[in-house]
Amino acid sequence: MSADVPRRAAHYVHGHHEAVLRSHTWRTAANSAGYLLPELAPGQSVLDVGCGPGTITADLAERVAPGEVTGVDAADGVLVQARATAAERGLTNLTFAGADVHRLDFPDDSFDVVHAHQVLQHVTDPVGALREMRRVCRPGGVGAARDADYAAMTWYPQVPGLDDWLATYRTVARASGGEPDAGRQLRAWAGRAGFTEVTSTATAWCYATDEERSWWSGLWADRTLSPHYRASAVLGGHVTEAGLLAAADAWRQWGRAADGWFAVLHGEILCRA
Repeated sequence: MSADVPRRAAHYVHGHHEAVLRSHTWRTAANSAGYLLPELAPGQSVLDVGCGPGTITADLAERVAPGEVTGVDAADGVLVQARATAAERGLTNLTFAGADVHRLDFPDDSFDVVHAHQVLQHVTDPVGALREMRRVCRPGGVGAARDADYAAMTWYPQVPGLDDWLATYRTVARASGGEPDAGRQLRAWAGRAGFTEVTSTATAWCYATDEERSWWSGLWADRTLSPHYRASAVLGGHVTEAGLLAAADAWRQWGRAADGWFAVLHGEILCRA
């Protein structure tokens, strides 16, 4: 392990409320890591950084079996669910451990693929995190990251309260040490981390059917009022309780719109180590 990488605590602004995990467990390799899938092959070793409840990690393990996959996350509690996911799917090539992406407890050149989904927007030093990902990636291997870009989110109809929600969220995220507009910066961060061959792409999640609107608006209304986010937003002085309630109501109002549409743009990078 690199001796000169300082440990930096990251404050995960969302916490692991049920509404947050409702979103995270929906994620699969197909809907969240499609840009990486052509790079995967049986027998590869993979590190999934910030694995959360492990649904993407489990998909990666199925694709590279019998290759070994390791999922790591800074929140030990969520790894209980990740291990349950692996057990339910009968995956024997998948293990999980607690870790800080700024200081990965693995030797240099340990993995063929190092992946992070929706992680770099939440850390205090994304360039340092990518540098660590590069360190543990074998020569010729692949570093991959995908992050949303909150400022690029767009929706219809234009419910004014959602503009207020977005402005507040971006303020709270930055006050917590993160960068909510990470998607557009991934390529620049990768270059500063020492990657010399970087391929940049972008894809989007889109929510437009009745079922999708109901699910997306409901989980964000709940996430806006979750205790962890509430503490960061209200106690941090960024919004009032009334403002949070209004933001949650705006989400529900958008969700009831028969012609509602919401898109989340993501930046993606594939980096050769």
